[in-house]
Amino acid sequence: MSQPKPKKSAFREWLDSVVFAVVAATFIRWLLLEAYTIPSSSMEKSLLIGDFLFVSKLHYGARTPGTPLQVPLTHQTIWGTNIPSFSTLIQLPMFRLPGFTDVKRNDVVVFNYPGDPDEPFEDPLQGNGGYKAFPVDLRTNFIKRCIAVAGDVVEIKKAVVYVNGKEGEIPPKAQFYYRLESNDLLDDRFFENEDIQDYGSYPADSLRPNKFLYQIRTTPQIVEDLKKHSFIRAVTHESRYDATTPEMGLFPATAKQNPDFWGPIQVPKTGMTIQLDSANIAKYGHVIKYFDHNDADKVVIAKGKVSIDGKAVTSYTFKQDYYFMMGDNRYESADSRFWGFVPADHIVGKAVFIWMSIDPNPKSILNKIRWNRLFRLID
Repeated sequence: MSQPKPKKSAFREWLDSVVFAVVAATFIRWLLLEAYTIPSSSMEKSLLIGDFLFVSKLHYGARTPGTPLQVPLTHQTIWGTNIPSFSTLIQLPMFRLPGFTDVKRNDVVVFNYPGDPDEPFEDPLQGNGGYKAFPVDLRTNFIKRCIAVAGDVVEIKKAVVYVNGKEGEIPPKAQFYYRLESNDLLDDRFFENEDIQDYGSYPADSLRPNKFLYQIRTTPQIVEDLKKHSFIRAVTHESRYDATTPEMGLFPATAKQNPDFWGPIQVPKTGMTIQLDSANIAKYGHVIKYFDHNDADKVVIAKGKVSIDGKAVTSYTFKQDYYFMMGDNRYESADSRFWGFVPADHIVGKAVFIWMSIDPNPKSILNKIRWNRLFRLID
């Protein structure tokens, strides 16, 4: 007669429950959904600082782990410390499982920030997002809106985005600068009631004492509401830069452009072949060297020429798709205008809905939770 199994101790039952919960959470986080928090204003007013999101891995397909030696449920470091939570002793090739859909224009996408490999600093907030410090699947997470997909030609003129020669779809809560003309003097309370935080007045015109001019940063939706006031004379879109004023720090570095006048440039696509002349090397050289599955140490770009594995090449065919990303808060966003394209293997998932929203600077403790944003779908 078999002996009954000894009953597990309370500690053993607790330990088994913890192990099961960690394994289940890790599996869900990898394959289905992952939680993220919005840390910056680059997507306002679509997404606010303090929004907590769920990001779907099912839409585009989950990536197989590239860095398997990692503390479960961590990213880059162990919670509350600067201690790395991973080891690069084992690095595996990453593959993407089948998903429901491909990345589409206007999707809100979470991705691993590719960064600038030539940046001398390893600061994810200021420099390259850990290009050298972290493997692909552990680089800093960014969230932006996909403006152009692989193969598209993107251009910005007077702060308006054009994709393949046509004006791109404007997200309803994207923010731009406008010139506001009013018959009345407008005070801080007016702008607060209209949900406009960024505003300033132009010098008064002594010849037109009843005309007041303001520069505001807001959304197209709010502009339409402003026009309903009888004392508002006009609200017109304006860019902060003119076409002749180049700005430092944009991609590609050799182009004379600024955030409001950028491009045109074609987003690389799998199988797209380019001639490696000086113009294309400036646009795509760092992509070929660092992100298109080549050994960066064996790609040499010098004096307007490219060699790979010691052989000079005059044309190049891309091995994966890329995307052009921008923040909805166009003037507070470090995005593809500044650091270039997002490779397909850096895509994490699609932001689908907000499950919690906490105001970091509430007017009172009763307003700490933004109740009207809970369980809101992201568009």
